[in-house]
Amino acid sequence: MNTDSLTQVSGAEPVEAARDARTRARRRQLLAAAVKVLQGKGSEQMSMQSVAQEAGVSVGLIYRYFASKEEVLRSVIVGVLEDIEARVPAAILAAGADPVDRVAAGFDAYCRVIAENSEAAVITYRESSRLSAENRKVIKDLEMASVKPLSQATQDAVDAGLFAPVDVDLFAYNLVLLAHGWALKSWYFQPQHTVDSYISGQLALVLSAALAPEHHTEYSRYLTAKED
Repeated sequence: MNTDSLTQVSGAEPVEAARDARTRARRRQLLAAAVKVLQGKGSEQMSMQSVAQEAGVSVGLIYRYFASKEEVLRSVIVGVLEDIEARVPAAILAAGADPVDRVAAGFDAYCRVIAENSEAAVITYRESSRLSAENRKVIKDLEMASVKPLSQATQDAVDAGLFAPVDVDLFAYNLVLLAHGWALKSWYFQPQHTVDSYISGQLALVLSAALAPEHHTEYSRYLTAKED
C-alpha cells in the first residue's frame, strides 16, 4: 500500500468512528422514546408514528434504524440484556480472585444495570410474550447467558468451601430475581432504599445464608446492610 493509500485509510477511520458514534446515539434516543411509549400504551398500541413523535423525529428516520415495531420492542429488551452481558463479567473480573468478592461484585453490577434501565426491565416482563417465537428465543438465550458468570462465581465459592453446599443455579437465579425486584417493586422499595442500600441489604441476606459459618467473620463487610 502506498503512502497516499495509508493516508486515506487513516483519515477514513475517524470519520467512520464518528459515524458509528452518531448511529449509536441516535438508536439510544429512539429506544428511549420507545420505552416511554411502551410504558404508556403497551406494544399493541405503540406505532412507529408514536415513537417518532415522542423522539421528535420523522417516521422515515425511525425506519432507517428499525424495520418494524417488533424490532423496536426486541431492541429495547435486548439492550438491557446486552448491557448485563457486558458489565457483570467485567465487574466479576475486576473483583479479583476471591469467589465471594466475585459473587458480590456480579450481583452489584446486575442490580445497577437494572436500576439504570428499570422501565425497560419492566417492559421485558410485560411485553416479551408479544414477540415472535424466534425473538423470544433470542431473549431467552441472552438471559441464560447473563446468569452464567454469577453461577460460575457461586460454584467457585462452593468449591473453595466458602459457601455451604447450595444449588448453584437456583442461588444464581435468586440473585437475578432480587436484582429485577428493584424495577418490579420500585413503588415499594424506593421510599425506603437507595440503590446502594438495596444492594447491600439484599447481599447481606443472601450471603448470611450462603456463607459457611466459619467464614462469617472473614466476610463481615458484606453481612451488615449499609445505611443511607
